[in-house]
Amino acid sequence: MTVRVIGGGLAGSEAAWQLAQRGIQVELIDMKPQKMTPAHHSPDFAELVCSNSLRGDRLENAVGLLKEELRCLGSLIMECALATKVEAGGCLAVDRNGFSALVTEKLLGHPNITFHSEEITQVPAGPVIVATGPLTSEALSQAIGEYFGEEYLHFFDAAAPLISAASVDMERAWRQSRYDRGTADYVNCPLDKDEYLAFVKALAEAEAAPVHGFEDSAVFEGCMPVEVMARRGVDTLRFGPMKPVGLKDPKTGKEPYAALQLRMDNAAGDVYNLVGFQTHLKFPEQKRVFSIIPALKNAEYLRYGVMHRNTFLQSPKLLDRFYRDRRDPLVAFAGQMTGVEGYVESTASGYLAAVAMAAQLQGRPLPEFPRETAVGALALYISDPRIEAFQPMNINFGIMAPLERRVRKKSEKNLAISQRSLAIIHRMAAEGI
Repeated sequence: MTVRVIGGGLAGSEAAWQLAQRGIQVELIDMKPQKMTPAHHSPDFAELVCSNSLRGDRLENAVGLLKEELRCLGSLIMECALATKVEAGGCLAVDRNGFSALVTEKLLGHPNITFHSEEITQVPAGPVIVATGPLTSEALSQAIGEYFGEEYLHFFDAAAPLISAASVDMERAWRQSRYDRGTADYVNCPLDKDEYLAFVKALAEAEAAPVHGFEDSAVFEGCMPVEVMARRGVDTLRFGPMKPVGLKDPKTGKEPYAALQLRMDNAAGDVYNLVGFQTHLKFPEQKRVFSIIPALKNAEYLRYGVMHRNTFLQSPKLLDRFYRDRRDPLVAFAGQMTGVEGYVESTASGYLAAVAMAAQLQGRPLPEFPRETAVGALALYISDPRIEAFQPMNINFGIMAPLERRVRKKSEKNLAISQRSLAIIHRMAAEGI
């Protein structure tokens, strides 16, 4: 039997790989390169539309735990991310193009996977996993709404600009990772108080590009445009992406008033990402306002920031803990459209949807990941029918089962939760999920 996987993003790529690895024939379908959205720039699978960072890599961090769980479970996305890693302090960041190219090479080289480019405009009969992501085409988005008889929810997501590394004024910047973690993997662009206040004023007053239906209240808190932050208060950026904590300007020997960090976006190190600077300002406004930051006065923009509408299902009403349609278990959904938010979370949903589908087709028990694990906690969150005001969620320790013993220090408590989870994951992996 062949399983169709619709969508070649992170969730779809992971799902296709996990099915194929279990001996199931997979038909992977994506509208790229036949049809591209404004946010897409590459024909490859698993394209990273926003940041090139998969976030924190420490076990005291929930997303660090989720990544480690996926590594233990044989995740294709984690394998390719490690193979194309670029230095980013305590985070896992990748060479954007190299990562997607490697995922594409792996998938197209698998004997159990066939691919063709086509825009799907109806929800196919099962077995199928729909993983078309937040950039689902208008036709399919409408078809999914009709399939469920429910309206999509939605929020707006934004991507940060990319600039040429050579265009950064290093006389006004320095290399250092926050708290000196890593190997000085970030370029820090400081601002004094007057420069910062002028920047925030200009940012709050800058002209945004029109996005149909956009309101500040509709943005996802974890990917908020910097101009929205600036309008929320003069110090919001100083406690967000421009926080100076853990940095020391070598020219003054002191912590700067505010600082923008730049992170390598490719292995060659000639492209930088403006960390946390998602925006939907008009392109000329981005160049004008960001040039107020002294180190970026003459920055060359290789890609301006963009904004797009993300759509997601009212999953607690519609999906079970295996990301399956409650009415038809041979139809599953995965990725950000299910309400998991983030690259790693999308990967985890694709993984679980696929291994559950494989088990179902092969007559094996379904893999019941408990709430003690990050993979399981995410799936149980999006399928919890008690949730009334459902919103997308990054993995966090708050949705995982608490420890049975009290640990006073937060970092030690988080590490204990991670160790408990990984013991379960290792046991499940050894038993052959």
